[in-house]
Amino acid sequence: MPQRALALAVLCAVSLMVVLDGSIVAVALPSIQNDLGFTPSSLAWVVNAYLITFGGLLLVSGRLGDLIGRKRVFLAGLGVFTLASLLCGIAQDQAQLIVFRFLQGAGGALASAVVLGMITALYPEPRARAKAIGVYSFTQAAGSSIGLIAGGTLTQLLDWHWTFFVNLPIGAVALVLAVRLLEADRGTGSRGEPLLPSRIFRLRSVAGANTVMVLMVAGLFGFQFITALFLQRVLRLDALGTGFAFLPAPVSIAVMSLVFAERLNHRFGARTVLVTGLSLVALALAFLATVEADGNYAADVLPALVLMGAGFGAAMPALMGQAMSGVAPADAGVASGLINTTQQIGAAIGTALLATAAASRTESLLVEGAAMPEALTGGYRTAYALSAGLLALAAFVAAVLLRERKTQEVIVA
Repeated sequence: MPQRALALAVLCAVSLMVVLDGSIVAVALPSIQNDLGFTPSSLAWVVNAYLITFGGLLLVSGRLGDLIGRKRVFLAGLGVFTLASLLCGIAQDQAQLIVFRFLQGAGGALASAVVLGMITALYPEPRARAKAIGVYSFTQAAGSSIGLIAGGTLTQLLDWHWTFFVNLPIGAVALVLAVRLLEADRGTGSRGEPLLPSRIFRLRSVAGANTVMVLMVAGLFGFQFITALFLQRVLRLDALGTGFAFLPAPVSIAVMSLVFAERLNHRFGARTVLVTGLSLVALALAFLATVEADGNYAADVLPALVLMGAGFGAAMPALMGQAMSGVAPADAGVASGLINTTQQIGAAIGTALLATAAASRTESLLVEGAAMPEALTGGYRTAYALSAGLLALAAFVAAVLLRERKTQEVIVA
């Protein structure tokens, strides 16, 4: 394998590891609660501690990469993340685990914020860059679903500690390879500039892509949360079954983003592919908005997951390409950090919005005398309808704000 391809594999493997770590512990939370004595309210900090530092430090990490060099920031972040994973795995009480999760999120932010900028520098040729961004987009699009599957498997076959220990061999090998394969770069940004230069938002493609990202992730991250509840509370699947129930989504994402996305973008243009992909996801969510309490996975959930994965797998590479389109090399780090930050904002908005809507509708139906399964399903249908609306709005914004360009213009940073 050529050195450049190996470098891309290292960057994408680390990106995938960091993304899935936001969800890998979700299925393990009951086991963690039993072992360390968390209360229901404090248990949320096992997830939130990671997400807070991860989302909060992405922009700073991206700008730091522009100033002192992206390889330095990437290696430092990977080292911190791997060490924090070890500490999380050996944590003996609640306080230790939460503190180490904060540290893990900080390392994840440092490592992942500069990856997209490094890929655009690694692949200056338009079509080669489009393929590379397709691989990277797969890690971003499928990471959360893979995390759910991995978390369920590791927790059931081993124990919750291994949801953290699994990062150790990956992180150690990636660190060694990254030192050898990634070219050293000098910082090109100016230390007198603000954290987020206003010129970034004067690029229509960047401003539009980040707006679309917030709406898209708001609908899709909330969908994962709601679907996990639907599968367990209504369809009565266990933790492992719930994790594997999501498998069709990352598989279809992989097929689309790794095999077809570059060809589609080259032939039809990024905006067309993006709008079509978002429309397919909205259609899949609208289908889920019709689920019934006595439904079944094969008929009511599986088709939507396959369609959603195909649409998301097509949309994500096109959107990532737009997010870096026209960005000067000196701003590549902050542009990369910005698109990752908007993902976290969208995830927070979507989870809060959809969870509140589902709970409110469920409570209303219970007051009206509905049985619990029907009331829960009614709440989930409301959340799915809102998700479909968010994705439809994302498709509309993409059609209006993003201009159709030739492939060469769309993906050149």
